[in-house]
Amino acid sequence: MKRRTLLAGVAAAGALDARGAGAAEAYPDRPVRVVVPFPAGGATDVWCRIVTTPMAAELGQSFVVDNRSGAAGMIGADAVAKAVPDGYTILFTISSLVQSPVVFRRSPYDVEADFLPVGQLGGTNLVLAIGLGVPGTTLEEFIAAGRGKDYSFGSYSPASTGHVFGQVFSDIAGLGMTHVGYRGEAPELVDLLSGRIQCALVSLTSAKGYLQNGRLRGLACLGRQRTRSLPDVPTFLELGYPEEFVWTGGAGMLAPARIPPAAHAKLVAAFKNATEDGDVQRRLAEQDFILDYLPPDAHRAELRRMHAVWTALIQRTGITAE
Repeated sequence: MKRRTLLAGVAAAGALDARGAGAAEAYPDRPVRVVVPFPAGGATDVWCRIVTTPMAAELGQSFVVDNRSGAAGMIGADAVAKAVPDGYTILFTISSLVQSPVVFRRSPYDVEADFLPVGQLGGTNLVLAIGLGVPGTTLEEFIAAGRGKDYSFGSYSPASTGHVFGQVFSDIAGLGMTHVGYRGEAPELVDLLSGRIQCALVSLTSAKGYLQNGRLRGLACLGRQRTRSLPDVPTFLELGYPEEFVWTGGAGMLAPARIPPAAHAKLVAAFKNATEDGDVQRRLAEQDFILDYLPPDAHRAELRRMHAVWTALIQRTGITAE
């Protein structure tokens, strides 16, 4: 009797394994939730929607964007790290995935253990922008006018690229500016346009229109080359700032670490195909996004590289966030 029970259990387990394998092969058979750990309407959200549109068409299921902001991107990332690893909850994020834990000196997730990269999409050059009521048409003029003043700079999130490089710039320039952190670029831009803060490092995805119509003035940009749509705005590197100012970060897609291999393979193929789609390339170029696709292994190596660079930068500057 016991032997029959044991054999029945083994057979049931085999049937479950077979069904699980079949489900993975049939993936996806329902909508996929894509967590973006920043508010709707920001750059990360826009890039995600651009790249997941052809992915949804290829895989035959909706990709539903879930904006779960907070803790500099760590809340949304942690939700994916702890999600059921069935391929129906994935993450689209930026370099804050590895940056935020360094600045906050704590992390609810382990990037290496909890995530399996799907691919890197690329990056963007942030532009230091000021409002119309702030003196200066060049970086040098802005610095000269701001010394001794009670200036503030904004960032789309504490611990972000905008926060840290804004602080490094303030220190180098001797401005002593106060940092104001926001939950996304939309509220940051509202305060920048209204004059509540004097400057911010902004993405062209969110601020390009304001920079081109004159409501904001671009003074310098991160990256090694000037941006396509603002050719008159020099890079920080051109103006004599350190090599760290070439930072462009990286946006990409990741899945929970224990996702079924068949589901992961389908996501990887669909993501790669999306980066080769002409409409995706055109729409990203319009955002001044630098398309730089990396497959999963290279994406993981890039995350490790960014973490090392960021850790050294934070250790040198002593920047922290609560």
